[in-house]
Amino acid sequence: MRYDYDLVVIGGGAAGLTASGIGANFGAKTMMIEAEKLGGDCTWYGCIPSKTLLHASKMAHTISEAEKFGHETGKHMNFSSVMENLREKRQEVYEEADDPDIYREMGIDIEFGKACFLDDHTISIEGGNGVKKVSSRYFIIATGSKAVVPPIPGLKDTSYYTNETLFEISEQPQSLAIIGAGPIGIEMAQAFQRLGTQVTVFDQLPRLLSNDDEELADMLQKRLQDEGVTFKLSSSIEQVSENEEGEIMISGKREGAKLTWKSDALLVATGRAANHNALNLDTAGVNYTKKGITVSDRCRTNVKHIYAAGDVTGRYQFTHMSEHMAKVAATNALLKVPIKIDKKHVPWSTYTDPELAHVGATKKQLKEEGTSYEVYRFPYEKVDRALTDDATDGLIKIFAKKWNGKILGATIYGHQAGDLISEYALAMRHGVTLRNIADTIHPYPSYGLGVRRAADQWYVKNQSEWLTKLIKWVFRYRGEIPDLSDKDRIV
Repeated sequence: MRYDYDLVVIGGGAAGLTASGIGANFGAKTMMIEAEKLGGDCTWYGCIPSKTLLHASKMAHTISEAEKFGHETGKHMNFSSVMENLREKRQEVYEEADDPDIYREMGIDIEFGKACFLDDHTISIEGGNGVKKVSSRYFIIATGSKAVVPPIPGLKDTSYYTNETLFEISEQPQSLAIIGAGPIGIEMAQAFQRLGTQVTVFDQLPRLLSNDDEELADMLQKRLQDEGVTFKLSSSIEQVSENEEGEIMISGKREGAKLTWKSDALLVATGRAANHNALNLDTAGVNYTKKGITVSDRCRTNVKHIYAAGDVTGRYQFTHMSEHMAKVAATNALLKVPIKIDKKHVPWSTYTDPELAHVGATKKQLKEEGTSYEVYRFPYEKVDRALTDDATDGLIKIFAKKWNGKILGATIYGHQAGDLISEYALAMRHGVTLRNIADTIHPYPSYGLGVRRAADQWYVKNQSEWLTKLIKWVFRYRGEIPDLSDKDRIV
């Protein structure tokens, strides 16, 4: 009773909102502190605006494709209207899910301002009404992350966008250079290209989306190139400048050759860094690194009553993982139930068109661990629903144990991949094998049926030639036995 609150949550993004809600739900006197507006990066600078822009660009692309089949429109997307709609959608999500009054009705006290620790049980909040001191029995730090701007010579004197400023523009650039071929850079590359901007993507690595399956990432790159996106991979940017006309000048090297490029606008999408420098963590005795606040798998810091969740830990930079970690942190802090982060079944998706999604171990990880596995593949061109929707550009790829069909990892490139990957995530968490999926009825025609048909390949690859011959002999069947030695055979 000697503390002002049972739980203080610092940060009002995905992790903070989740942790605060759990605290209030279990009867803990809870305060949530946010420096700006509730909703965090996802609502204002990430998931919501980016997916709204991707949706608008997909509509533009659909119209363009329809014209090839004789549909006449005579009009083009109005960029300023597209961006205005984006901001309206963002505001709508905020009002429906993130408005402070929603959380006040739950019994959560909301404070707006910048928080920093005075000791391990006390913080100060500097806001519009001055400085306020608050003590708490438990803390959950959920201050998120911010865009990383690399130390490229000339960049600080050049006009550029990050995901935190990109969605405020109203005038469409004729050309856009993007530094960074990660999820943010690739999604925005396709969105702007489809809306009529000529996009060029630069990255020092030789491939895009380096954490994803290389084969499927290459398929996505080819798709984007077909749509007009230019890639300058294996590039080192040595200088960025802006001329009197406002044009961005980029110079560097690519595969040993000199590189020069000119663009109307520049997006820097080179990753994100944990946002914890202003918290005065040393005073509270909390350990941290440049990567983020150090936490255990129970989301607890080295100080037993202080927890951290989400991007600020530097462990996962996904909204869904921020929510998951917040549940783990709040449950351990308030209920003393010893649950841990589910590290083995972390799904992610890049929401291009087609999407690229993954869960579990990658091919690279399995090889490094020396784990034996079999690869089961199923192309979208054999999914009837994809055929009807003209969406056959895609591939389902599963890494699993040969004899029992235990799923070790799965990756999907194709329409609705971000939704389909959840079936594999659920299966892996609960020990559902490829055989179990293959034996489960899926509706026809659906994209989900592709998940089942991909699982069918476990049966195909494990078909025994001698047993097949025995069955043929016993029942006196007269047909030909397929070539079971063909490893690429898909049924």
